[in-house]
Formats: sequence, C-alpha cells, structure tokens
Amino acid sequence: MSERKVLNKYYPPDFDPAKIPKLKLPKDRQYVVRLMAPFNMRCKTCGEYIYKGKKFNARKETVQNEVYLGLPIFRFYIKCTRCLAEITFKTDPENTDYTMEHGATRNFQAEKLLEEEEKRLQKEREEEELNNPMKVLENRTKDSKLEMEVLENLQELKELNQRQANVDFEAMLKQYKEYEEEQRRREQEEDEQEMKSMLEQAQNRRLLVDSDSDEEAAKLRPKPAGTNPTDILQEDPQPQSKKLRTESWERSVGKLNSKAQLAGLVSLRKQKANPGLENGMKSQGTGSIPTPTSTSTSSLGLLGAYSDSEDSED
Repeated sequence: MSERKVLNKYYPPDFDPAKIPKLKLPKDRQYVVRLMAPFNMRCKTCGEYIYKGKKFNARKETVQNEVYLGLPIFRFYIKCTRCLAEITFKTDPENTDYTMEHGATRNFQAEKLLEEEEKRLQKEREEEELNNPMKVLENRTKDSKLEMEVLENLQELKELNQRQANVDFEAMLKQYKEYEEEQRRREQEEDEQEMKSMLEQAQNRRLLVDSDSDEEAAKLRPKPAGTNPTDILQEDPQPQSKKLRTESWERSVGKLNSKAQLAGLVSLRKQKANPGLENGMKSQGTGSIPTPTSTSTSSLGLLGAYSDSEDSED
C-alpha cells in the first residue's frame, strides 16, 4: 500500500522537460489585486471624494513601452464608490509616487508642492552658477553666514545642555515630592478647619434656635403673681384634694373667710326701749341689764370663731 502523503514524484527515465508545452499569456494581461488609494482624489463624474487609504479591488496591468531605468510601470483601474465611473492611475518610480491618469483629479498636497518648489530653486541656482561666476561667490558667502549662525545656535544648545547636566535631578525630584506633601498637608488642614467652622456654625445656629424656642415658651407660659424662686423648696401646706374642694366651694358659694366680710353679712337689730324697764333701771341705779350692743358683739364673736374653725379644718 502506498503512502497517503507522497513528497517524491516519480519521473520516468524518458522524461524531457523541454517537451512540456508552455502557456503563452499576453503581455498586457490584467490581474485583480487588492489595494488602497495612494492619495486623495475627486471623481470628475459625480464629484465624490475618495480619501487616501480607501480599499479597492483593482485591475493591474503593465504599461507597454514605458520603462524607467529598467523598472516596469504599472497601471491600476478602480471604480468610483458612488457612480462606478472608471478611474486610472499609474506608478511613478522617478519620484517614488503615483500619477493621476484618468477619471479623477488629485487633491491639493502642500508637502508635494513644497518639495517641487525646492527642487526648482535648486535647479535655478545651479544654472545661474554655471553662467555667472560672481553669483557663485555670493552664494558661498550666504552659505558661510548661514553655517556660522547654525554653529552659534548649536553652541548655545550645548551650553544649555551643560547647565542642565549640572543639575541634580534626584534633588529636584525630592524637592518636588516634599512640595507635593506640603501642599497636600495644607489642603488637609484647610479642609479640617473648614469642617470645624461648619460644625461650629451649625451648633451656634442650633443653640440660637433652642434659646429662641425657650424664650417663646417662657413668654407664652403665664407667670404666677407673687411667687418667689424659693417657693418650690417649701412644702405645700394643703393637699391637692382639699385645694380642689375649697376652690369648687368658693366658686359655688363664695369666699367667706375674713371677719370683715362676715361682719358685713350681720345686721344689727334695734330694739324699742321699754318704759317700765327704764324706770326699773333708774330705781335700781346700780342694776345692770344687757344691752343690744353687747348681744351684737357676742354674736359677731361667735361668727368669727366659726370662721376660724373652718379655716383650721381646711
């Protein structure tokens, strides 16, 4: 059984490679390649902008009868992304660039124009130096002055580098770290002070609100007349139940505790004089008979004693 993967082919002894027919392909045949737009361009048909780097499936062919130093020049065919118009450009090995050929216009490129301008000036200068020897001397003096300026600038840069070389970068970094730490510490202190001030303000505001509320409550609370601060230490002479009973009694009947008020309630009754008694008194002389005034005073004394007894009971 033969091998599945055979690396060596069998060549018969009468094999002649010259007898193998060669495939004849046309020289201008085209290949399909994948490429990117080498520059910015604008389609002439629809005005669509095609930017550098956009990918296309292009057809590539070799340009006939165009060679630069033995290098072939290739042409590429692409289609516009909007109107599908055909756009062609080819390589430019002389300038290491691409040249627009058909179907679009190349956008403005400042860098390329600058290079072309420099080349043009250089070419004109060479032509002038060939025809005019005095121009050669002028150009040499200008070049020498320019070279002296460049050397001076270079010397200044060297001196500046030497100054920087003497600087201790570790010390600079250490100083910068210290500065950062100091700044961070200051920020923390400022934050703490600000927090303290805010807390103090909030506490003062709370105390003010509490004091205002206490003052308002004190204003609204009725202040008892004739009270002293030391009245709280004294014991209440009467219990609460008796006080309530006396207050209800006084509201219903009235307060009759003083002798003057009781005396106002008592009226003196005047008795008519008896002529027989008067004669008997005259005859006796020294005999004593109780008068109405004495009876009235005795009744007042009894009423006062009653009122005093009621006060003591209460």
